[in-house]
Amino acid sequence: MAGSRKSLKQLIPPVRQWHGPKTDRLVRKPGMFGLGQVPAGVVPDATTTMVCGFCSTGCGLNIHMKDGEAVGLTPSTEYPVNLGMACPKGWEALTPLQANDRATVPMMREKRGGQLEEVDWDRALVVFCERFKEVQEKHGSDSVAFLSTGQIVAEEMAFLGALTKFGMGIKHGDGNTRQCMATAVVAYKQSFGFDAPPYTYQDFEESDVIVLVGSNLCIAHPIMWQRVERNLHNPEIIVIDPRKTETAVAATQHYPIAPKSDLMFFYGLARLLLEKGYVDEEFVAKHCNDFADFQQHVAKFTAQEVEKRSGISIHQMEKLADTIGQGKRVSFWWTMGVNQGHEAVRTAQAIINIALMTGNIGRPGTGANSITGQCNAMGSRLFSNTTNLLGGHDFANQADREKVAEALAIDPAVIPEETGWAYDQIIEGIHAGKIKGLWVVATNGAHSWIHQDRYREAMDKLEFLVVQDMYATTETVAQADLLLPAACWGEKDGVFINSERRIGLVKKVAKAPGSALSDFNIFRLIAQYWGCGEMFSRWSSPEQVFRILTKVSRGQPCDISGIDGYRTLDDLGGIQWPCRESDLDGLNADNQRRLFSDGRFFHADGRAKFLFSDPVEVAEPTDDEFPFILLTGRGSSAQWHTQTRTKKSAVLRKLYPQSIYVEMHPDDAERLGIGPNDTITVLSRRSEVAATAMLTPTVQPGQLFMPMHYAKANRLTMASFDPFSRQPSYKFCAVNVTTSKPAFI
Repeated sequence: MAGSRKSLKQLIPPVRQWHGPKTDRLVRKPGMFGLGQVPAGVVPDATTTMVCGFCSTGCGLNIHMKDGEAVGLTPSTEYPVNLGMACPKGWEALTPLQANDRATVPMMREKRGGQLEEVDWDRALVVFCERFKEVQEKHGSDSVAFLSTGQIVAEEMAFLGALTKFGMGIKHGDGNTRQCMATAVVAYKQSFGFDAPPYTYQDFEESDVIVLVGSNLCIAHPIMWQRVERNLHNPEIIVIDPRKTETAVAATQHYPIAPKSDLMFFYGLARLLLEKGYVDEEFVAKHCNDFADFQQHVAKFTAQEVEKRSGISIHQMEKLADTIGQGKRVSFWWTMGVNQGHEAVRTAQAIINIALMTGNIGRPGTGANSITGQCNAMGSRLFSNTTNLLGGHDFANQADREKVAEALAIDPAVIPEETGWAYDQIIEGIHAGKIKGLWVVATNGAHSWIHQDRYREAMDKLEFLVVQDMYATTETVAQADLLLPAACWGEKDGVFINSERRIGLVKKVAKAPGSALSDFNIFRLIAQYWGCGEMFSRWSSPEQVFRILTKVSRGQPCDISGIDGYRTLDDLGGIQWPCRESDLDGLNADNQRRLFSDGRFFHADGRAKFLFSDPVEVAEPTDDEFPFILLTGRGSSAQWHTQTRTKKSAVLRKLYPQSIYVEMHPDDAERLGIGPNDTITVLSRRSEVAATAMLTPTVQPGQLFMPMHYAKANRLTMASFDPFSRQPSYKFCAVNVTTSKPAFI
């Protein structure tokens, strides 16, 4: 194989030179092959605009260049998302690129327990292919899997999904988007016929009633909260959340429901709306199915029963129903407080049902609106080739397979006829001895996955673990047999798709350190070394792949066939899907669009569905031994997920506690003899963690809150999953508290 292999420089494509007309843009010389060089030919002191690489808001950042290097940034005042605003993470977006623990060269462990040692790319790629092929030959083709991310650009996601499933014969692959957005995906597909968040951020400014469910918008999506503050309609802001979060404090109404009582709560609310006559009967009759069955279902959820379960009084429920029912433009928004639950899909659909029955969809300031988590989770949902075939197609549909095969110029026979395992099934497959090799790309499951110790035990059971990451120090890298060093946001080109379906550009404004490569070029090299390079000969650059994806999307609800390339995206400040060629003229006048304005949904009959089920109990209720409910979530606007990047910034580190803490109600603390800042131990049936006690009335008695950003938090959480989306339920597990030191740390 070595004799016929091309050199690395031959395999990595040149970067096409391109310009945007609005401002000075980066100029790339043909012939660049991306092996860590500074972008050549950059105009000194130029400025270029691209989207941020942290959360799903998708803010536009002006990157200021000097002598070919990004030297600073400011938020773009013209970008339609953030309009000149940025959160702390956005202001510090360039800092993580300069961290001293960047992965700069491939590293390999000769044997388990040994040290990772430097190797060259040729050796790393040969070992990658040989070891994975050995595993497949020994245990079968399905014994290798991959876990991907919502953090890399869509072109790279598509390349990874196509390479693994079409080229390498890997059936099972999923992404960490499963942890944040799988619930919304399934809820939308079942209710609307396609994974279609209907809103634009302009709706925050157009509503007269804003309902936020399980969403601490002030902290998790600060720029979206700024859009709320721009609302000139003096809106009612309703927060439904067990905690008195920063957003709840700023709201006009707060309903502190008991954790995981959401489903019964919304069924009871729907019953009240029906009783009070707040139903848009004309809209429901024209555009929805199964409403009569839904009416019959919610009739049994009386206000008395809902109060008993949720803790919200009949009087409060009636006030909420009147506020929603009398609103002219009501928008409903939810995030992880809904998505990360044991019956999350039906809870999301309970919110969707209320939007449908009140006719609050398809108009400005309305919608059943799921807010995404990661910067490119929407790209992952459409183009990662994991939960669905590229472009929102179905692996099980022959016509879809043939369409995708034609767009990719491949044999339809190489496309699997069924979806592979979900994230949790892959982990359990490792424990069962069915998965023996794993490729982890740009995610840190040894920190973030629920019931963390079980995840780490799974990694130790593998025969071969490859981690592809920008840092050499993550918890998952610590268990890897092979580390592939990757470039990150700002060091490569591509697109992200944000919460409002806006496709925005990422640009190369800095060099990757050492011999680190973009994920795109790593995938291209692996295809060649594996022996399937010819299948991807047309995948010569990120922009070429983007054009392939536009072709794949044609005729789908997410049709972006009208976008001819990156320059169009640059000119317009990002574009929301769908964008057919006929849509382009309208975007020049108004670059804010929502779905369902015509009342037509994506089911075959054009109608939305009312979906519902009886509530079920949590998998791990509290008892005498474990009497507290542990909630987890975002800690501060300066922290991001596992802090792999945010902890690299000295500025951001000053904005949050450096060690793990747990919030507790003062009454519980007094009863247990716990004082402010005491070190206490939080115990679950899985592990125990020492943490600093923060006494605050923002959590209710009997509940605790622990930020997810600290690695130890997920030693406590229980591996419970929604049956439809297979998303983990991070928001509820039973724990206890003691002032004793933990048995182990």
